Amino acid sequence: MPKPKRPTPALINSYLRKWETLENYIMQERSLSLLFNKFCPGNTRLENVLLKVTALNAFYSTNIFATFQVAKHILRLKIDDRLKKGDQLLVNDLARVKISGTRKNFYSFASKYCNHHVPDQYPIFDYYVEKMLWHYSKTDGFAQFTKKNLKNYSQFVRVITAFRKFYKLGNFSLRQIDIYLWLAGKKCFPRNYGKRKR
Repeated sequence: MPKPKRPTPALINSYLRKWETLENYIMQERSLSLLFNKFCPGNTRLENVLLKVTALNAFYSTNIFATFQVAKHILRLKIDDRLKKGDQLLVNDLARVKISGTRKNFYSFASKYCNHHVPDQYPIFDYYVEKMLWHYSKTDGFAQFTKKNLKNYSQFVRVITAFRKFYKLGNFSLRQIDIYLWLAGKKCFPRNYGKRKR
């Protein structure tokens, strides 16, 4: 697999241009934007929250098999004011859900749920973003953190912000940085679902 290149504005722009050619992802994001920002912007009605949770789960394959319980959990937290304020603690609160007596941590899903309400306040955490940040930390030492730190959303935002500053990418939004890390991560650190080692 190719190693990630050193991030530069030209490299980020090349990935953003590539993103614009991925019709399935672009249409998926536009559909979610309509749902989250036009049709169901608030989180005070269970049917609206359930619709957003279900759509996000389907499009992103987040493997939430109890969407109704997750929707009820989000409704109970009364998140709208916290979203508007960009409250980073909200992501970890959303992530921790009790389902059939078992505590779950839907951390990546929670970052996506908040991101689709306020994209530039809430970067998305996922496998590929984690891999890329960890690689660049080991390669260039842009920030000091552990993998466990990345599961604390405030720390994750601190790290991705430090990444943007270290590589002089201040002209890009956190959402654009997020797209780059995800696309480059898929290329450099692909997941081999279901393949066994020989």
